[in-house]
Amino acid sequence: MRESTIMKIHYATALAAVVLVAVHVLLRITMMSFTDSLQYEHVLANYKYIPYAAMLEVILILLSVHGFNGLRVILLELKQGKSYEKAVSYGCVAAMIGLVAYGSRTILLASMGVT
Repeated sequence: MRESTIMKIHYATALAAVVLVAVHVLLRITMMSFTDSLQYEHVLANYKYIPYAAMLEVILILLSVHGFNGLRVILLELKQGKSYEKAVSYGCVAAMIGLVAYGSRTILLASMGVT
C-alpha cells in the first residue's frame, strides 16, 4: 500500500476517533453523574446495550489502527531499509490485531455478563 494512502487512513482514524470519543464522553456525562457511571452495575449495563458496546468496539479498532500506525511511522523515521520496514509494518499489524482481539474478547464477555 502506498504511504500516502496509509497516511490518509491515519488522518481519517484520528478524526473518527475524536468524534466517537466525544460522543462516548458526552454519554457518560449526560446519562448520569460521572461517579455513578463508574459503578460496576452501570458499567456492565453499558456493555449489555448493544449499540453502546458496538461504539466501544469501533473506538477500540480506530484507536488501535491509529496508534499502531503512528508507532510504525515513528519507528520508520528512526531507521530505513526494506527488511526493517517490512518487519516494523508486520510487527505493528500483528500487535494491532492482538490488541483488537483481546479488547473485543473483553467487550464480548462483558456484554454477555461473564465476569
